[in-house]
Amino acid sequence: MRIICGRHKGKRIYPPKNLGVRPTTDRAKEALFNILENRFAFGAIRALDLFSGTGNISYELASRGVAHIISIDRSRYCQNFIEKTAAELKLPIRVLHVDAIRFLEKTNREFDFVFADPPYDLCEGDYGDIHRLIFDGEVLKTAGLLVFEHARRQCFEGAEGFLERRKYGAVHLSFFSRGRESR
Repeated sequence: MRIICGRHKGKRIYPPKNLGVRPTTDRAKEALFNILENRFAFGAIRALDLFSGTGNISYELASRGVAHIISIDRSRYCQNFIEKTAAELKLPIRVLHVDAIRFLEKTNREFDFVFADPPYDLCEGDYGDIHRLIFDGEVLKTAGLLVFEHARRQCFEGAEGFLERRKYGAVHLSFFSRGRESR
């Protein structure tokens, strides 16, 4: 795993094998950040990384200048790894050890960008709950962007704010925005 761009461009990060998570592939991450670069001024946004696992997306955001990042994972091992890596690289990532759905149910914070990479075996209803909590709870700012990383079998077309779905190898990314018409 590596940081693709920004202050820590090229930095390799070696998560322990026992974390039991699958980091977003470099190919999918690079494509995602090409899209984000055309949408956001990174220094001016607030980001939420749900089911953050290794912290891969959070590191990339921080390296590119995002100063307000909350990284959520219910695994203590993932939390410790992200905190350790963020401290070593002096990255502004706040890591919370909490279940993502519980966090969404209780938070009153708003974010410009939300990345959700739940386990691919998460049941269909949980994906819908995450989407509903983000939209109904106004966790995503108007004109903000939500990106779900998911397996091929997940389909979000017709969901509130759906913009598009892109495929990068086995990785599928679905994009949503609050305050914009669905396609």
